[in-house]
Amino acid sequence: MKSDIEIAQEAKMKPITEIAKDLGIKEEELEPYGKYMAKINLSVLERLKDKPNGKFITVTAVTPTPLGEGKTVTNLGLGQAFAKIGKKVCNAIREPSKGPTFGIKGGACGGGYSQVVPMENINLHFTGDIHAVETAHNLFNAALDAHILHKNKLNIDPNNITLRRCVDLNDRVLRHIVLGLGGKANGYPRETGYDITVATETAAIHALTNGLSDLRKRLGRMVCGFTYDGKPVTAEDLKVAGVMTVLMKDSIKPNLVQSLENTPVIDHGFPFANVAHGNNSLLANMVALKLADYVVTESGFGADCGAEKLMDVVCRQGGLKVDCIVVTCSIRALKMHGGAFELKPGQKYDAKLAAKENMPALEKGCENLKVHIENMCSFGVSVVVTVNRFTADADKEVEFVRKYALDQGALCSVAIDPWAKGGDGCIEAAEAVVKACDQPNDFHFLYPDDASIKEKIETIATRIYRADGVDYSPLAEQRIKLYTDLGYDKLCINMAKTHLSLSHDPNLKGVPKNYRVPIRDVRASVGAGFLYPLLGEMRTMPGLPSSPAFIRVDIDETGKTLGLF
Repeated sequence: MKSDIEIAQEAKMKPITEIAKDLGIKEEELEPYGKYMAKINLSVLERLKDKPNGKFITVTAVTPTPLGEGKTVTNLGLGQAFAKIGKKVCNAIREPSKGPTFGIKGGACGGGYSQVVPMENINLHFTGDIHAVETAHNLFNAALDAHILHKNKLNIDPNNITLRRCVDLNDRVLRHIVLGLGGKANGYPRETGYDITVATETAAIHALTNGLSDLRKRLGRMVCGFTYDGKPVTAEDLKVAGVMTVLMKDSIKPNLVQSLENTPVIDHGFPFANVAHGNNSLLANMVALKLADYVVTESGFGADCGAEKLMDVVCRQGGLKVDCIVVTCSIRALKMHGGAFELKPGQKYDAKLAAKENMPALEKGCENLKVHIENMCSFGVSVVVTVNRFTADADKEVEFVRKYALDQGALCSVAIDPWAKGGDGCIEAAEAVVKACDQPNDFHFLYPDDASIKEKIETIATRIYRADGVDYSPLAEQRIKLYTDLGYDKLCINMAKTHLSLSHDPNLKGVPKNYRVPIRDVRASVGAGFLYPLLGEMRTMPGLPSSPAFIRVDIDETGKTLGLF
C-alpha cells in the first residue's frame, strides 16, 4: 500500500472552479487561491437564504487511542459514497493545526483513498486562516501590555490578566513564562503563558461566528482581564477589536477543496476538541447545508468531546439540528479499552498486539462503545455505528462489534473500509445514514440556557462522563461566583478534558466508575459564548514527543515534499 502522501500526490484533481460549479456556487461567489483551492464568498448565504437546509450528519467516535481511529477517513469515505449512490453531498471538516501535524497524531486530511486534497497545502499553510487568527490574537495581547505601559488609563490589574499569547505549534516551554523583563521600556513584568492557537478564544470565535458583523461584535466582547476594582476589560475597551476584525475578515470565508474522488469538501475552522469546542466552522456548515442535500461533518475526538460540543455549543449558537450521528470505532481501540494492551502518546505502536485475537478484551472494551451510543441517542437523534476496518482485523471480531452495537440501540451498524477502498468502502454505511436521516427526530440539548454554571457542568459530568459528581478547587469556586455575578452564567459550557478517557484522567480506560471530576479552574470566553472548565491536569499548550512527526518531513531535489504521512 502506498503512503498517504504518495496517494495524494498522484491524485487527479479537478480545477476548483469545476468543483464549485457542480456544487452550485456561482463564479462571483468563488475566490480562488490557485488552481485547486478557493474561498467561498458569504454572499452565497444571502442568495440561498430561502432554500431549505440539507440533512446534517456528524461523524464522531469511541474514546480513541493516541493514534486516532479514523473519523476523518470515515467522514470523507462517507462523502465519496454518498456521491456514488447519487446524492448531492458536501463534506465539512476542520483545517489541520501544525501542532498535531508536526507532533504525534499527524494531519487532518484523512488517509489512504479517503483524503482531502491538495493534502500538502492543507496540512501546512493552506489559505492562511490560522495565521490570521494568530496575528489578531497576539495583537490583542500586545495592545494590552502597551496600554499598561503607557499610563494604564483603564486601571488594569497586571496580576489579574486572563489573556495569553499563542503559537500554532506544540511548545511546552511556553506554558508558563515571565514577560516584561529587561527594564521599564520592555513592559510590566508578569507571569503568563502561551496557548496553542487553535485553543484560543479568537479561534473559537472564528469557528462560531455567523458573519462579518457578528465577528466584530464577538471580538469586541472578548475579556482580557480585570481592573483593580474587579471590572472586566474587553477588546472594545482597548480599541483593538476593529483591527482584529480587519485581520480576520477573509479568514471567516469557508475554504473549498475536494476529495480524492473529486467530491466537494469545505475545510474551515480548527478548534481542538479537548481544550476547545472541536468542530469545523459554523459558516462552513451553514454554506454546505444550503448547497447540498447531505452534509457530512466531523466532531473531534470521542463523542464525549466534539459531538457533545457540536450539540450543546455549535447547534445551540447556530440554530442547527443534527439528523444523524455516526459513531465510528476500531477493533484496536476497543481491545485497548478492554485491557489487551496500553497505547500512550509518543509510545511506539506494536501492531501485532492489536492483530492478536482477544475476544474477552474486545467484549470488555465494547462497554466504551455502549456508553457513547447511549449518550448520542440521548440527544434524540438516530445513531449509526461504523466499524473502521484495519488490515489485520478478523471477520469474527468485526461481526461481534457490529451486532453488539445493534443490541445497544444503534439504528444500523456496518463495517467500512474507506482507507483502502475510498467511497466504495462506505456504500452500505451511506445507505444506512440516508435511512437514519429519514427517521423521526427529537433533537434537543443536554441542558437549558438558564441552568446555573454548576448545574451545566454537573449535567455533562454525570450524564456524559458517567462520574459520581464534581469537585471544585477554591479557584474554580471563585471564578464561578465571579462569572455568575457578571451575568456570564447563561453561557454554554465547553469542558476542557483529556480525549483519551471518558473521565478527566487519560489513564482511566473503558468506562471509569466510582470517580469524581475535579475542576481546577473555569475560564471565560465571552466573545465565543462559552465558559470552559479545566478538568484535572488538562493543558492548553501541548508538547512535542521524543520522536515528532516533523523529523520525517523533508524535500527532494525537485521540490517534492517527502514524509508528510
